[in-house]
Amino acid sequence: MKRTLITLASAGLMLFGTTAIMQAAPQDRDSSWYQERETFYHGEGWHMHMFQRVRDDLDHVQTSIFRGGDEYRIARTKEELNDLQSDLAAHRYQQPKLDEVIGSLQRVVADNRLTPRDRDVLSDDLSRLRDYREHHANWR
Repeated sequence: MKRTLITLASAGLMLFGTTAIMQAAPQDRDSSWYQERETFYHGEGWHMHMFQRVRDDLDHVQTSIFRGGDEYRIARTKEELNDLQSDLAAHRYQQPKLDEVIGSLQRVVADNRLTPRDRDVLSDDLSRLRDYREHHANWR
């Protein structure tokens, strides 16, 4: 009986340890992603690549969200971002399209089930898009 309890306790500890290791791996991967994102904005020339960074952030968040309306809102935001970026590449600034992206991203931030850290990332993106709207003529 005593030997069975020790065996069960050992098995429980091994299961707990394995679970902890499996949970730590995605967090480490996420930590490096967040660190890389932070480094991106401290470098030079990020203004020219901001829209791609917003898309990358949406892709990252999309991998960890629940399906359904959450994913639809993110996919819709990325579609609007693609349209906006196509116009900008053709040297056509259209504030209504930028406003659509901002509104769509606002809905993602407000209505999606996000981790606090992911919500902060997308809120930061939203702030940068608003800044672009206000200062796009001088954006470099």
